[in-house]
Amino acid sequence: MNQWQRRLEYWRRRYDITDVVVWLFGLAILAVAVYGTVRSLQTTTYDSKRWAQFVVYGISQGGVYALIALGYTLVYGILFMINFAHGEIFMFGAFGALFTALALDKAGYWNGHPVLSLIIVLLVAMTTSSVIAVLVERVAYRPLRKAPRLVPLITAIGASFTLQYTARSFFGSGLRAFPEMDMLKGSVSVFGLDIGKSHALTIVVSLLMMAGLYWYVQKTKTGKAMRAVAENKDVAALMGIDVDQIIVRTFILGASMAGVAGVLYSLIFFQVKFFMGFVPGIKAFTAAVLGGIGNIPGAMLGGYFLGIFESLGPALILEGLGIPAPSQLKDVIAFTMLVMVLIFRPTGILGEAVSEKRA
Repeated sequence: MNQWQRRLEYWRRRYDITDVVVWLFGLAILAVAVYGTVRSLQTTTYDSKRWAQFVVYGISQGGVYALIALGYTLVYGILFMINFAHGEIFMFGAFGALFTALALDKAGYWNGHPVLSLIIVLLVAMTTSSVIAVLVERVAYRPLRKAPRLVPLITAIGASFTLQYTARSFFGSGLRAFPEMDMLKGSVSVFGLDIGKSHALTIVVSLLMMAGLYWYVQKTKTGKAMRAVAENKDVAALMGIDVDQIIVRTFILGASMAGVAGVLYSLIFFQVKFFMGFVPGIKAFTAAVLGGIGNIPGAMLGGYFLGIFESLGPALILEGLGIPAPSQLKDVIAFTMLVMVLIFRPTGILGEAVSEKRA
């Protein structure tokens, strides 16, 4: 057998026909995206400021996705399961923020003391989401901790629907308006670019929260215990770590980030409803997979990457393909990006966090 035959045999054994078809499908999508981008840049009427605004809106939206994605990746890093009820935890945080904001607005504090009001709303949302997350962990997940991995996954989907329709029973199925804040109306100029104040607040708060979470996980005693439990629960227990307590704290951390995301989302879109956690939750899960599930920096990067691509994609790709109303297809852009990453890099941008035991 000569050298070329050996190489052909090697590639034949490594990749089957399914792999080849999937790669060809991915390359076809990539070619269409490149063609659409080139056509858009040749024909578009957007100026540089408009493109910069697309990026800023993407960063703002990506910050919300990243905060929610952190809950998925934290729980997966500890329990190796996907908490599909996390979108509803985000939704309950938004409702907690809504009722608090309405009470503050009625009392005259919402616009009279905006900074203090925002702090109170954030704390209430984080607390509400944390309480719901702890209840879900205690009732739905803890009894199934030793069960096959498919069982908690199905339970998580059931918990998601339970929380969703519980919210509908209590709060109704209609949209509820989140009160606007005078302090956040208008825009601010940054390097000559006008940025909406609510978007600027979202960017700053999301970055601060993620930096705080990363510091907490990397530098504190509880954070080290979380990383130890993620590596090996049995060994961590032998070293004196209360595994159940660490798991509960992990749920609280992830839920707190989702609560903050609920407030920021409400300040951008000014509406809250019982179904609002589904699409952002799925997109945040997409962001976690894009960055590398179980990888905290990966979840942050995946959220921003998805937000920017979702904001730029319709104008950058779809308009060049002659698709009418391309902004309505931004969800297609987001999930197509997920498909592309799964084809060309299945472990995500930064790679999945894999412990020695699982490897």
